[in-house]
Amino acid sequence: MKPLSATLRLQFHRGFTLDDATALVGYFAELGISHVYASPLLTARPGSMHGYDVIDPTRINPELGGEPALWRFVEALRKHELGLIVDIVSNHMAVGGSGNAWWLDVLEWGQISPYARFFDIEWHSPDPLLEGQLLVPFLGSDYGEVLQKGELQLQLDPADGKLFAQYFEHRFPLTPPSYGEVLRAAELPQLKALAQRFDALRTAPAPYVSARELREELAQQLEDQPTRKALEKALKIYDGTHPEGFGRLHNLLERQHYRVASWRTAADDINWRRFFDINELGGLRVERPVVFEETHEKLFQLISEGLVDGLRIDHVDGLADPRGYCRRLRRRVDRLKSARPSRAAIAHLPIYVEKILGSGEQLSTEWGVDGTTGYEFMNQVSLLQHDPAGQPVLCELWREVSGRGDDFLDEVRQARHLVLTSSLAGDFETVAQALLVVARSDVMTRDITLGAIRRALLELIVHFSIYRTYISGKGRSAEHDEAFFQQALEGARNSLSEADWPLLEQLDRWLGGQPLRELPPGPARKARKNACVRFQQLTSPAAAKAVEDTAGYRSAVLLSRNDVGFDPELFAAGPEAFHAACQRRAETFPRNLLATATHDHKRGEDTRARIAVLSERAQWFAEQVRQWREMAAPLRQELADGAAPSPADELMLYQTLLGCWPLGLAPDDSNGMANFCERVANWQEKAIREAKLRTSWNAPNGPYEAACREYTQTLLQGEAGRALRAEMARAAMAIAPAGALNALAQTVLHLTVPGVPDLYQGTEFWDFSLVDPDNRRPVDFSARKSALHHPVELSVLLNAWQDGRIKQHTIVSTLNLRLAAPALFAEGRYLPLEVGGEQRERVLAFAREHQGEWLLVIVPRLAASLLGEAVQPRIDPARWGDTHVVLPDGLDAGRLKPLFGSATFAPGQSSLGVALAMESLPLAVYHTTAV
Repeated sequence: MKPLSATLRLQFHRGFTLDDATALVGYFAELGISHVYASPLLTARPGSMHGYDVIDPTRINPELGGEPALWRFVEALRKHELGLIVDIVSNHMAVGGSGNAWWLDVLEWGQISPYARFFDIEWHSPDPLLEGQLLVPFLGSDYGEVLQKGELQLQLDPADGKLFAQYFEHRFPLTPPSYGEVLRAAELPQLKALAQRFDALRTAPAPYVSARELREELAQQLEDQPTRKALEKALKIYDGTHPEGFGRLHNLLERQHYRVASWRTAADDINWRRFFDINELGGLRVERPVVFEETHEKLFQLISEGLVDGLRIDHVDGLADPRGYCRRLRRRVDRLKSARPSRAAIAHLPIYVEKILGSGEQLSTEWGVDGTTGYEFMNQVSLLQHDPAGQPVLCELWREVSGRGDDFLDEVRQARHLVLTSSLAGDFETVAQALLVVARSDVMTRDITLGAIRRALLELIVHFSIYRTYISGKGRSAEHDEAFFQQALEGARNSLSEADWPLLEQLDRWLGGQPLRELPPGPARKARKNACVRFQQLTSPAAAKAVEDTAGYRSAVLLSRNDVGFDPELFAAGPEAFHAACQRRAETFPRNLLATATHDHKRGEDTRARIAVLSERAQWFAEQVRQWREMAAPLRQELADGAAPSPADELMLYQTLLGCWPLGLAPDDSNGMANFCERVANWQEKAIREAKLRTSWNAPNGPYEAACREYTQTLLQGEAGRALRAEMARAAMAIAPAGALNALAQTVLHLTVPGVPDLYQGTEFWDFSLVDPDNRRPVDFSARKSALHHPVELSVLLNAWQDGRIKQHTIVSTLNLRLAAPALFAEGRYLPLEVGGEQRERVLAFAREHQGEWLLVIVPRLAASLLGEAVQPRIDPARWGDTHVVLPDGLDAGRLKPLFGSATFAPGQSSLGVALAMESLPLAVYHTTAV
């Protein structure tokens, strides 16, 4: 197997199976990757397009071909010396529906189910209606209304002898001790006798085992057709459309271990942890050894058999103890390595965590992982490609058009308030109640009220700048947590009245300020630990929902700065910051993944690169927007709640259109425009709902959404939008060469800086995708294979740059260099290089060196003005003037061999002229072998 050098992320689903990928392995190898990086492969909800909704972690998803297909896939990988990294979901499982046997068992048996401790359930709710019950908020409307309409029906599974309530795709099993009433209604002696034995389960010492035997006996009796018919007839008396049936069904459901409810109740009443605010994803308690073992058994088998060579941990910040989980996982996989067959022997199995790092936050080196999935690199390269000079103009434009402020942090805090008091209100209340228990456990704090705790807790979380802290028995980490926590405390203090300040001091102490180990073992210590865990598991989804899924759709000074893992408060950063990040990565996590596109991104890597050009042409863009808004006046509608679309939504749409307008798409191409319009309209619907201003997922504003869609359709397809459509197409193509230049520079940096580049499926051609599901569309691999198998001269690729082959050529050339020089890229030191001359601010250069082997990289930045009116992403060499890169000590210019083009330099030169280095391609990569 090749050393870990570069990964290719593939999204598996029933439309792209393991066998489909097997047929492409040869192409993947030719790209130059070392590992395929697969989306979750365990059995997910039927029809899942992503795999994060696992219903059975003990089997490979049959929709992907099952385990036999995985063996075939890995065999093909091994023939090309490629490895396999898989994405695993440790934080949650899909719940609801009828496919998750563990969840159904919990519904059936409540707290005595062996799986009750698998899910993160608060069985002792302060709500008396939920004491000992699980809220199941899967109804489309209010409970009584659903019963009255007859949508919740009592049904029988005769083959297994099971009774359950069915609501569309959701199954709610009856607990066996409640079967007796239903069986007696059939008025058959044999079923009445069985009913008595089911009744006896209420006091049976081992009801779980006894019930299995009774159901087998019931199934046998139901093989008799008259008996089955009689019981099926008895079920009809539980028809909720009739008053008597309504009462019977309600009374029967009230005796279950769950409370069936409307989906809207979840926000306030939920008593189990979800993934964010998604009712169909239930949190797992993987910190418990039995849960860890059961959920990872299949994974460990695949590792020991040599099928899996690396892991990616989804949403690690959702876990109760990320550090403990990662360290336990590391110990286990290191032990499993020795069991692997010799042909699959590996020295190290990498583990990556999906984690959003806040500004100034660093991943702990104590977790035993190889790094993050690389969102922070996306942010770093984005900052490098934004011109700070454009920020004031774009901020002014945003304020003028939208009527909203340009302070992203203010938007974030408003969004945090919103989500904590709406979709995450129930989770927030769980933390507040946990803290109340802590307060009541100490005579010195027992007078603290729940209301005071709610006020202080809300402001504390609102001012959090990171996803979460990592409190241990020693308390908060001084290295990682303390500064961020104190910053949040100070923000809360500034928002609260002085009367609440003393409570902030208590929260400081309770939430890790006082080490847990200082407390004696007992209820008080247990309560404090529970409060800490619940608090940390709330701040993470609060951050995600507020920043990525709300504020990022409300504020649009420039959309290229709004993406997963980005810090939109920072508009731009220079080469110094980029170099510092690369050096730090080389020292701490040299195998960290580097992402520029993912299945979760809000905009494709090349969409962002093109929108970033607007920071260099801010005044031009502002003028275009003012003109376009005038032209668009007839397309807008005036609704009771304001213009549609709103000015802010309109400006976001303009940026989006400029960023993702397909190369070569003419505004009068009816078929092409129809396809493009559908993509943009789907993005727009999601964007305006995520913003939660005029519409939302929970309360769709039909008239506003319809007016926005009509605006977009008219703009992109209608006669009334023809002139404006032509203007936008012209503007998009005007910045397209500079966007492509940014994209190529981003590509080279992605593949050469310290870390392991992770390519997202299909992005070897231009990636002008939008948020999911747009970024998960089928990939035309046949076109990509054809391009790779028909190489042409570099000049031809530049002339035909719009078809994307120039990007593929850049990727393949650089990745194969990585394979040829593995030590240089894996261990080579990173050296920022000095740039001099008239255009020095528009160049970034660095070198990598390992045992006398060198890599030198030069890329342009903020170079739109140098391109001028060029129709290719290539800068006239004369525009560089005397711009040069100073070589580091020990590197002889005469030894440098170009990866692109043929420009070489004389021995002994102390610097390289940028004009010569970039004469063939608008970037330069040079390599030397070891002396």
